[in-house]
Amino acid sequence: MVYSTNPDFNYNYGEEAEAETIAPEKQNLRVWRDTKGRGGKVATIVKGFVGSTNDLQELGRALKQGCGVGGSIKEGEIIIQGDHRDRVTALLLQKGYSKTKKV
Repeated sequence: MVYSTNPDFNYNYGEEAEAETIAPEKQNLRVWRDTKGRGGKVATIVKGFVGSTNDLQELGRALKQGCGVGGSIKEGEIIIQGDHRDRVTALLLQKGYSKTKKV
């Protein structure tokens, strides 16, 4: 933080604006299968989403409901319990995310 004696000085608190959500057809999403840090349990992870956290949470909620399982949204990734790569890829393609790849 910078201190100033100038009464007209505007402080910059380091707040960053959220990224604007890119159109679904321009998103490069990757669907991974992962077991690290989960006690050997399998999870499906969707990486590469560019946009606001509200849009990410909305997409995560739709994918979890479409697969009928639980999951979470952490650090810009959608984590879905179980190996549902095929189903998640199909749901993303259905929603217009045409550059989705299963890794």
